Amino acid sequence: MLSADIKSKIDKLWNNFWSGGISNPLTVIEQISYLLFIKRLDDIDNANEKRANRIGKPYKSLFLELIEKQKVEIKEPEGSTFKWELLKWSEFKHLEVEKMFTVVSQKVFPFIKSMGGEASSFTAEMKDAVFMVPKPSLLQESVRLIDGINMDDADTKGDLYEYLLSKLATSGVNGQFRTPRHIIRMMVELMDPSSDDKICDPACGTAGFPINCLEYLLEKYTKPESVFTDEEGNLHNKIGDMMSNEEWEHFRKNMFYGFDFDPSMVRIASMNLMLHRIDNPNVRQMDTMSKMYEEENKYTLILANPPFKGSIDEGDINPTLIKGAKTTKTELLFMKLINRILDLGGRCAVIVPDGVLFGSTKAHKEIRQSLIEENSLEGVISMPSGVFKPYAGVSTAVLLFTKGGETNKVWFYDMESDGFSLDDKRNKLDNDGDIPDIIEKWRIIKKDNNIEPTKEDKWFWVEKEEIAGNDYDLSIKKYKEIEYKEVVYEKPEAILAKIEVLENDILKDIAELKGMVK
Repeated sequence: MLSADIKSKIDKLWNNFWSGGISNPLTVIEQISYLLFIKRLDDIDNANEKRANRIGKPYKSLFLELIEKQKVEIKEPEGSTFKWELLKWSEFKHLEVEKMFTVVSQKVFPFIKSMGGEASSFTAEMKDAVFMVPKPSLLQESVRLIDGINMDDADTKGDLYEYLLSKLATSGVNGQFRTPRHIIRMMVELMDPSSDDKICDPACGTAGFPINCLEYLLEKYTKPESVFTDEEGNLHNKIGDMMSNEEWEHFRKNMFYGFDFDPSMVRIASMNLMLHRIDNPNVRQMDTMSKMYEEENKYTLILANPPFKGSIDEGDINPTLIKGAKTTKTELLFMKLINRILDLGGRCAVIVPDGVLFGSTKAHKEIRQSLIEENSLEGVISMPSGVFKPYAGVSTAVLLFTKGGETNKVWFYDMESDGFSLDDKRNKLDNDGDIPDIIEKWRIIKKDNNIEPTKEDKWFWVEKEEIAGNDYDLSIKKYKEIEYKEVVYEKPEAILAKIEVLENDILKDIAELKGMVK
């Protein structure tokens, strides 16, 4: 969780942009993201230099490397030379206010826009990016505030982005709910990605799922002796030293993919991935339900939280998504899309609103029937309605399935707590709720699906035949056994006897009071 001090700095930064004339919340987030990206680049460069100095290796700044590698031109008036070191946050932050504004707006920002190289998707998505900090004083104050935020820890970076995104006044209007990071992490652990996976989120937002997969893989493929845990329990030095050169090449260039229709989100996601060692982020602006997006049978793992609300223009929907029962509901179209772009044998963990589980329309039933009859639906995790507060109070579930194969029985888990209060405040509880148990039990049943639950367990099996016989209804309430506890009431005569004793006691008390008055 972010400290009160960091939250205070972000609040002040937000208010400064607002009073400086930038009133669009997403624009504010994008501009702050550019500054965070610039600072983080410098942090990484300085850390790499210190590490090289410790072991006595020569070091060339990544800024200088990028200038040489990408042949970035930093133009200056004839007869003068620009010091490349001024591209670094730790250098330009000391400049006087007007000079800093000139350097950042005219040198640093154009540099980061082109740092992916001409052929990169990052440069392509950044081509329309605009530096919109309106005045030098606002930039100076922003640099001062951000300079006091330590972003070395991955959790801090994630929390910081989540806190920024929580300020989006329009969150939820188009179904774009921010997925809580502990829910993302749970889904990643359930899917257990490996070094040969090709991972995609077709509605990626700020790339929460790819980033968490990336962190998970680095941890999974780092030797135990290479990592260390700090006093707050954070794991550091996840270097992936168990991956081969070929696996590293795949990791950096061909493992992570994301799509979003919002260009600002795509830019934020691209910067986020580049700060996590991804040389050329495969994140593109695209409405994945449109006719323009034609990928199929490509990815081995999909993790997603598609938009819950809204519908789209029927004329723009990809024909492959409207075969069978027609619908314009985005949550149903995304289920069809995921099945199309998954490769045979590919796995998926996707968040859906409860309506997908029990909706009575022909399209709803067709989606569920396809999940059961044409794929291997393995798990349904019912989540409480407060998980997405304060954005929405909608009840949701996580569906876990593999493309192809067959469904024999489905594992249902009734999550009652995610480790946070289920009101709008979403305060952290003293424990992690049911999530550790969900992960533990999932791993057990994946090894042996003949395991049966105990009375204390919150999970149970449902046979395919029973689900099919219920119109493929997947709502947990349909199958969860309700326990009725026997309540033993006292017999009427025993109650009357107690009343009589009570009456006698009251009469005695009254008599005593009368005697005291006399």
